Amino acid sequence: MFRHTDYLQFDAKPEKPDPVYAHKLQELIGGAFGEMTVTMQYLFQGWNCRMEGKYKDLIMDIATEEIGHVEMLATMVARLLEGAPATESSKAAGGDPVVAAVMGGMDPQQAIVAGGGALPADSNGYPWNGRYIVASGNLLADFRANVTAESQGRLQTARLYNMTDDPGVKAMLKFNLARDTHHQNLWLAAIEELQADGLESVVAPDALLDEEHAEHATDLWHLSDGEFSSTGGWANRLAPDGVHQMGFNADPQPLGDKASPPPPDPKLYATYDGAKGTPQNAQLGTEKGVMGKLKDAIPD
Repeated sequence: MFRHTDYLQFDAKPEKPDPVYAHKLQELIGGAFGEMTVTMQYLFQGWNCRMEGKYKDLIMDIATEEIGHVEMLATMVARLLEGAPATESSKAAGGDPVVAAVMGGMDPQQAIVAGGGALPADSNGYPWNGRYIVASGNLLADFRANVTAESQGRLQTARLYNMTDDPGVKAMLKFNLARDTHHQNLWLAAIEELQADGLESVVAPDALLDEEHAEHATDLWHLSDGEFSSTGGWANRLAPDGVHQMGFNADPQPLGDKASPPPPDPKLYATYDGAKGTPQNAQLGTEKGVMGKLKDAIPD
């Protein structure tokens, strides 16, 4: 259950309208690392968390805060759009305020579609996409994605901070910057605590380490023209997981055969000279569960 209050988490009061900046500010709402992304990312992480207690509560606290950030930014965008395009925002384009605003950098959809309000879209008008979010159920992998989201979000906020002189906008962005700072620290601290609690280690997931080809979990392969990757500490040290010795392979060689696709299905009409013969029959359902393994063990 969610409750809503009419009061914003922080003031969203520009000194004066600015439809061009409102267009730019959309990135912090509906961009790949905008507030809609972190809102939905954290909500789904919290809803899918399989452990009651401090980790789920942390996720849900931050997720709910991010809902408020979306509202705060949407309110700021609406206030920046006050009077545009219904009133003149530029003297360009022969005095036509609509054309002038669009030519000046305003998003016409903010007027045409949203009636002078914010959109669930980025600064190019591209609609927000649920594929932006990461909610895997593995808290170590998810919390690392959260650090990235907050880092990119803070970076974009910092850039937008330098694109305006409006004291009211800057005041709100100063608040956002501070919350992004704290959220980065929260997720980094939560990663440390997952490890201290023995729930996760360093590599995510901490599984199948005895199944993987461990000899290939050590060296950096030198596969570019750059000459200095071997000078980094990662080329000769114990790995952060405390298990693998990290090294450098200066001349890696291919371990597989030539990349060559199999013969095509004739009904797909790929150009083909017949040199590879005919395709094999596909085997569906090759993964075996418990019943499949039992059937294999029982003779016909």
